[in-house]
Amino acid sequence: MTDALSPRDAARLVAALRKHRELSHQRVEGGQLPPELALLRAWQAQRLARTYADFLADPRYAPACRFFLENIYAPKDFSQRNQDILRVHEFMSRFIPARALRTLTKAIELNNLTEELDAKLLDVLVHQIGITNSISEEQYAEAYRLCDNYDERVKQIEMVVEIGRDLEKLVRHRLIGWTLRMARGPAYHAGWKELQDFLEEGYNAFRHMGKADKFLNAIQDRETRILDNIYQGKPHPFDLDSSH
Repeated sequence: MTDALSPRDAARLVAALRKHRELSHQRVEGGQLPPELALLRAWQAQRLARTYADFLADPRYAPACRFFLENIYAPKDFSQRNQDILRVHEFMSRFIPARALRTLTKAIELNNLTEELDAKLLDVLVHQIGITNSISEEQYAEAYRLCDNYDERVKQIEMVVEIGRDLEKLVRHRLIGWTLRMARGPAYHAGWKELQDFLEEGYNAFRHMGKADKFLNAIQDRETRILDNIYQGKPHPFDLDSSH
């Protein structure tokens, strides 16, 4: 049994989006991130851009890299989009099989885990390390160790790779792209533009990349090595060239 949408599933979902007023958009009060959280996310995005500079420079992989850096790890307030994802997931679960929602469910779980881990990391950085307007590699690594959640960080890496492999399979099905295009009008009309654009950009980035083994294997390998470097107390843990 496939985890992708069937033509019947897709038709039911699009029809439901056009018909049901209960999915009317609900605005979430947001705005600028707290300065400390914005600082942490900016630091993380810059670190990831350095770690994956080779993929960012490759036309095949660049869109997927930019999608992660601009739509997931960027120093932006994603509270509206995250709330929209939860509401859409709840709505969709009544019209398409659970198997077709599995990847979205995993993405929600990963987002929750990441927010929990980063909230703890930020608390340590601010209240134990004493950061103010900058973060050094040494401070970041020390805060990681003080959080003492190695197994959860391993799980986070594994979930990123697992979801990436799911997405690689999903984007092979042109029906997914058709469903997103058909949903665009109803989604925009109902006020879901931010979420719709996020889903389409992710789909297009992964479809452009094609086979994702090289990219996902690099994430698994590099992030695991960095995590181990940090917990082993190695100097310059993000410098993978010197970590062999």
